[in-house]
Amino acid sequence: MKKKAVVVHSGGMDSSLCLALAIEQFNAENVLSLSFTYGQRHLKELDYAANICKEWKVDHTVIDLNCLNEITENALTNKDIPIEHRDGQAPNTLVVGRNGLMARVASIHAEHLGAECIFMGVIEVDESNSGYRDCSRKYMDIIQAGLRFDFANNQFDIKTPLVYMTKKQTLELAYQMGNLHFLLENTLSCYEGVPFQGCGNCPACELRNNGIKEFLKDHPDVEFSYRTKI
Repeated sequence: MKKKAVVVHSGGMDSSLCLALAIEQFNAENVLSLSFTYGQRHLKELDYAANICKEWKVDHTVIDLNCLNEITENALTNKDIPIEHRDGQAPNTLVVGRNGLMARVASIHAEHLGAECIFMGVIEVDESNSGYRDCSRKYMDIIQAGLRFDFANNQFDIKTPLVYMTKKQTLELAYQMGNLHFLLENTLSCYEGVPFQGCGNCPACELRNNGIKEFLKDHPDVEFSYRTKI
């Protein structure tokens, strides 16, 4: 199997939007959706990722990184730890090094498949608002430099098309692409695995729902099934 791009795909809105962008650039048959199990609080997101890939006719692979449970502990991989986000601190859902590890594993597989890029749905607003240190372009540049050395290929890219956007801007992009309604109805971002509007309390829900509220101010005509619950 040869591919031109690999997308790190959680089944959430941002990574699914990156999948749509990769399909637009390379066509579905040349793209691989790559998801991970790492002991996350729920596995529903993998079902969402698989269903999106089936709808968009994209190959989908799941890789096991459950070793993370053995070397670190946080609220995202331990259901017994209540999710907390105290002012001035990173949330306890931060999995240290997770995005870097996923980027490396995805890139190694991409290089094996003949692809010269991966897509990551990281957004710096997550770093500034939620304390996720591995969501910045600076961080990805460091990982990318190491991968280029590993592969002896200075052309290999970690593409982060959403990284400088606000959540509202990502929704605007999906709207312009004609994918917004599908993404609102068929992605799962909530850390507790609650669909649609989510639990409303975890960092992922807060950022996503606030972005939707901002978007709706400019697009009051947009309808979706849980609009009145946002």
